[in-house]
Amino acid sequence: MDARATIHEYYDSLRHGAPLDTFFADDRPGDDAIVKVGISERLVGSDRVRAGLRDQTASTSDWSVDSRDLRVTQRDSVAWFSDDVAMAWTDGGERHEFDSRWSGVLERRDGDWAFVGMHVSAATEL
Repeated sequence: MDARATIHEYYDSLRHGAPLDTFFADDRPGDDAIVKVGISERLVGSDRVRAGLRDQTASTSDWSVDSRDLRVTQRDSVAWFSDDVAMAWTDGGERHEFDSRWSGVLERRDGDWAFVGMHVSAATEL
């Protein structure tokens, strides 16, 4: 699977309520470089990222993720991406909807692509 396919698989897993924590790489010894920034949180270190994603999967439902402009550049062992995503989900009975911007970095580890950084922000009118 290439980096683009990994990103699409992540989106599909989000839509279907499947686990997301396995898409992120482990920190390397002595380093907590794995980072995920969401609309309302910043998680640093693979343990915190994974715990946050498990909590998100358990507490949210009815996801829609509409990728509008995915752009991926892939090199030997690193890839980066950006996307314009319309997304919505239900949390505690409340529906949330955002036009958002996604960007991130993936690294090939042991033959598989894994996120080492992801940033999601809500788009606002300027």
